[in-house]
Amino acid sequence: MRFFTTFTLAFHALRRNPTRSLLTTLGIVIGIAAVIAMTEIGKGSSNSIARSISQMGAGNLLVMPSHTNKGGISSGSGSAMTLTPDDYKAIVRECSSVGTAAPIVTARVQVVAGNKNWNPWNIHGSTPEYVKVQNFGMPTEGELFTDEDVQTSNTVCLIGNTVRRELFGEGVSPIGEEIRIGKVNFRVIGVLPSKGANMMGFDQDDVILAPWTTLRYRVTGNRTSTSSSSGNSDISTGDLYPSTGTAFYPERSETQVKDSLLAPRFTSIDQIMVQAVSPDLVNDALEEITQLLRERHKIRPGAENDFRVRNFSEMANTLQTTSTVMTNLLLCIAMISLVVGGVGIMNIMLVSVTERTREIGLRMAVGARSKDILRQFLVEATVLCLFGGIIGILLGRGGAYLVSKLMQWPTESSPGAIIAAVVTSAAVGIIFGFYPAWKASRLDPIEALRYE
Repeated sequence: MRFFTTFTLAFHALRRNPTRSLLTTLGIVIGIAAVIAMTEIGKGSSNSIARSISQMGAGNLLVMPSHTNKGGISSGSGSAMTLTPDDYKAIVRECSSVGTAAPIVTARVQVVAGNKNWNPWNIHGSTPEYVKVQNFGMPTEGELFTDEDVQTSNTVCLIGNTVRRELFGEGVSPIGEEIRIGKVNFRVIGVLPSKGANMMGFDQDDVILAPWTTLRYRVTGNRTSTSSSSGNSDISTGDLYPSTGTAFYPERSETQVKDSLLAPRFTSIDQIMVQAVSPDLVNDALEEITQLLRERHKIRPGAENDFRVRNFSEMANTLQTTSTVMTNLLLCIAMISLVVGGVGIMNIMLVSVTERTREIGLRMAVGARSKDILRQFLVEATVLCLFGGIIGILLGRGGAYLVSKLMQWPTESSPGAIIAAVVTSAAVGIIFGFYPAWKASRLDPIEALRYE
């Protein structure tokens, strides 16, 4: 009951000077609004970066061939043909830290459908595990090709939404339609889920996915190597299977040549995308893959690897750290506003003590104790800060919403920041209101009554 009376007296005292009370809370309003807005913008940015990294394959490893070097001339990264399908199978079979993996064969050729054509950014050949490793998810239309399609080099494919729009237009189902990739006709059996642009601005929907055997043997040609470890001796299919000499069989028709593949003995793949069992085991998976491939490629101790392993987690950690530092920096700047607002509260409360000296003396003369005076002024300061905190929360959330709508920046609500804002408001009121309240409670009633 005594607290309710104190609160009523404090509230009436604040109502006597509403303009001054509003101006006093202005610093708290600005501080809390800045904290809420910066927290929501920072959290939205961090989550946006995390989603982009997840789409790129957080916790993934990319195994690539090394470079070739002939006569002192380097052909550049990936020019060596050192990775084979057996390497991919061995990684899945023997590396305990690896959850799944997918071989990748790449191509960059023109794609034609009817009277339209397009050159996709990515034409990937892989296995059904590709959609899991790359976090694509199951097709939104149609179905995914199977392991049997990979084994038989079936001419089927899935397309991204950008390829679909460019070749077939909006609102047209491409399922069952034929497209020509290079010189080979493929049947579209599915549409990949939309992923949008990644953090580097590349359109992840500008993609075609097909069985890797089909893309390697029918589209890009059989790039082969006599050894998985040399990476410098490329042999054409004609060298492996010479066409000169006595013909023992009748010449095949064009249709038979198209539908019959003579797979070479030594087939290479361009990349192997590996997904660890969990992000915490990425480094373990990297070490296991490196050791396994060195053994398979018979690389001597101390010799340079004929492959490279790229760890996407390093990029993820760097971006997350940068985002966290920037968010904390913005919060520190916003907290300065809260300190300024607290100093304003203290200043106005000291002025209020001076103006109400006679009132304090009168209250103490009729029986009010020092702790009652202390409580009243503390409640006044706390109410001012809480009132400013509520307005600041509304302005902060409104500001974050406007930033999201007008500037298209990612934002995300933060209930924890709102609770922290309320607690901070009350703490500022108590901390910065204590000295004026203590000063008021220490006044001598007789001297206070004489004060003019």
